[in-house]
Amino acid sequence: MIQISAEKFDQLIGRVRGGDESAASELLDRYEPEIRREIRLRLTNPRLRRVVDTMDISQSVFGNFFVRVAHGQFDLASPAQLMALLLRMANNKVIDRHRREVVRQTYDHVEQKEEAIARGTSTASSIVSGRELLSEFRNRLNADEQKIADMRKRGIAWEAIAAELGESADALRKRLGRACDRAIEDLGI
Repeated sequence: MIQISAEKFDQLIGRVRGGDESAASELLDRYEPEIRREIRLRLTNPRLRRVVDTMDISQSVFGNFFVRVAHGQFDLASPAQLMALLLRMANNKVIDRHRREVVRQTYDHVEQKEEAIARGTSTASSIVSGRELLSEFRNRLNADEQKIADMRKRGIAWEAIAAELGESADALRKRLGRACDRAIEDLGI
């Protein structure tokens, strides 16, 4: 397990939320090797292994994570909780990639498969530093969703946001989650 004090962990997550690239790099250095190892263990399908690299999935996981954490979607209290979240995201990405590959194998030509392999050119750090990506992400949220995201980015607890907006914390959390999913899908992340 990742060894870091609770105080240093809170500081690290706060810096990542604030867009600090060195904090994002530190987080990648601490967590990416374990996430890639887990992805490698889950990539058991030989056909999928030929077209998907652990780095592809890792970049996708961390790209998704950094966008969502910057918009306050995650309440992370410990390194173990972060690791569990990243592992769950990685597992979901592997499952998603497997499903997409099954469809691709059924309907696509060999040339299209080779193009998919060649597309994995961006790095997780370039995703982190992509202020344009965050701007595009934000543009895909409506005004209410942006307000919720801004409040979460400032570190306001879900309960306080719920009290201010007159809705339940769970409803707001789910709304922001669906909005993030929609925006991420629109952006092709």
